[in-house]
Amino acid sequence: MPRSHTYSLTVIWTGAGDGGTVNYRSYGRDHSVTAAGPAPLLGSADPAFRGDPARWNPEQLLVASLSQCHMLSYLSLCARGGVVVTGYVDEAVGTMAESGDGGGAFTDVLLRPRVTVAEAGMVERATALHGDAHGICFIARSVAFPVRHEPTVTAG
Repeated sequence: MPRSHTYSLTVIWTGAGDGGTVNYRSYGRDHSVTAAGPAPLLGSADPAFRGDPARWNPEQLLVASLSQCHMLSYLSLCARGGVVVTGYVDEAVGTMAESGDGGGAFTDVLLRPRVTVAEAGMVERATALHGDAHGICFIARSVAFPVRHEPTVTAG
């Protein structure tokens, strides 16, 4: 029987100020995200939508969750498959297009992991495992837009 996991958190809007949502410009987009365990995450809207550029926005967090999930899935497959990873950096980028109705949607996320493995004989297998990691990543399997990956694997 498949296992099920539940993730609970609380989002608290802290941008009401004195007047709340009197109009689009009157309120702050600041908020905090809390959950049992980790420190609070300070969030806002993207600066393009009157948000605070010093805080995380939901769009960044979506790209981050895709990158994290891919990395964690990949490292697990490498560990189980005898590939010794000694370094991993991903410079991920997501593209979102606004629609005319005030909404929008992500159209693409590109993951660009740079991986270092222990031995040259591991490079080919390490490169191939990115496809497998993509296939099992919970977050990538949950979104309705393409998540691509362009890995670079070198021996250290």
